[in-house]
Amino acid sequence: MPKVLISDKLSDRAVEIFRERGVEVDVRPGLSADDLKTIIGDYDGLAIRSATKVTKDLLAAATNLKVVGRAGIGVDNVDVPAATQRGVVVMNTPFGNSITTAEHAIALLFAVARDIPQANASTHAGKWEKNRFMGVEVSGKTLGLIGAGNIGSIVADRAQGLKMKVVAYDPFLSHERAVTLGVEKVELDELLARADFITLHTPLTEQTKNILDAKALAKCRKGVRIVNCARGGLIVEADLKAAIESGHVAGVALDVFATEPAKDNALFGLEQVICTPHLGASTSEAQENVALQVAEQMSDYLMTGAVVNALNMPSVSAEDAPKLKPYMRLAEQLGSFAGQITQSGLRSITVEYEGAVAELNTKPLTALVVMGLLSPLLDSVNMVNAPVIARERNIDIAETKRDRGGDYHTLIRVTVVSEQRSRTLTGSLFGGDKPRLVGIDEVPVEAELSTHMLYIRNEDKPGFIGRLGATLGDAGVNIASFHLGRTAPGENAIALVSVDQRIGDDVLAKIAALPSVVQAKVLRF
Repeated sequence: MPKVLISDKLSDRAVEIFRERGVEVDVRPGLSADDLKTIIGDYDGLAIRSATKVTKDLLAAATNLKVVGRAGIGVDNVDVPAATQRGVVVMNTPFGNSITTAEHAIALLFAVARDIPQANASTHAGKWEKNRFMGVEVSGKTLGLIGAGNIGSIVADRAQGLKMKVVAYDPFLSHERAVTLGVEKVELDELLARADFITLHTPLTEQTKNILDAKALAKCRKGVRIVNCARGGLIVEADLKAAIESGHVAGVALDVFATEPAKDNALFGLEQVICTPHLGASTSEAQENVALQVAEQMSDYLMTGAVVNALNMPSVSAEDAPKLKPYMRLAEQLGSFAGQITQSGLRSITVEYEGAVAELNTKPLTALVVMGLLSPLLDSVNMVNAPVIARERNIDIAETKRDRGGDYHTLIRVTVVSEQRSRTLTGSLFGGDKPRLVGIDEVPVEAELSTHMLYIRNEDKPGFIGRLGATLGDAGVNIASFHLGRTAPGENAIALVSVDQRIGDDVLAKIAALPSVVQAKVLRF
């Protein structure tokens, strides 16, 4: 039974979901970093919010960990690259609090437009400063969205309901999607020049960090108002303060800060600045939604292999998981076969899917091919980190699909190019779920791969099979199955021999020395 640790506060219903789905769960919020590190090795999954820090050191101690689930969107508290290297899937819940965060952005937009918090404080203080708080309407104004994903698109919808014109900057926003959202897609400089209000809805990456700095703020319209409910590091706070003090920026509403908890900040005390303590996802509905989602996602992964909302591996739906299962074994075997017989540096991997398999989600299969290929050459390679390791070694990975065109209803073909040669392995499923090798390079060979196998490339000459059988018999090695293939009589031939026990180096040396043998390798699956 898989075992999950919940180290931050989640709802009781989330705990029930884990248990209902066959996952053992311990709830221990508030652990110190040292205490968490001491016990983490006992768990297959770790469910967190924002308090727990999943560091490289913690991951090193998490010897059995398979998945980290973040109840929320941001994973700033998770070392995702380190998790990937160790083969740990990192999931978040990007949809559970989207509405809540979008609504908070709209609330702050109104607040900064009408100086509501400042007017509230003044009135509580017994003042009646009606003329002091002269706001602006949002109707008819232009809203500039920086980021038009889940939350940004909801903000756009709400803003259009307020009769605002919406322009959006998002490199990943297609023209078709922009039309669907009813927004105008523009470049960042145009957005800055046109927007009366700017809201930010993008993750913090190397590309988005400090996206609103002094240079960008100078391009904004005088009197612009800015709302940030995304990440504090998107804005250079010192530059924003200078723009406010100069009168260029009329108002700012911030829910996030570069350093949190924000107990001290250069923007605090400025009358034009409205601040909230990272409340974007803080509604009872959102907190419950993300907790339930992370429990469902982690349970599905640990029990069925379904992957949803993972940040470091392809998604596999619960519906696809059972369909992919037999292909996953085939993909790994083809990759492993190629890796075991490759004797020089790898340059590229091409995986072709033909027929029935081409209709499935093949990204996980490609990851398994790469894992199988690299495993004989490197330690600690798995489905999660294999594509990353390949990229680090400048190994190109390509994937193609096509309809059925050959003798098999479903086919996976793996072509590996090394420094010395190109090699192709082809496999199919027999009986619906039994992996079977059906070709090596141009040689047709039908073979079921087993634990102990012998792979031989040889010249097709009379007497070879007899000499090989005698050599194995003299060594006390029992043959379980024998598969042969050749390009043409007297030309290149391949023998795949399944045996009942491991073939030692001395026996392999004798086989390699037989007449006509070009290559002999012991394989293990």
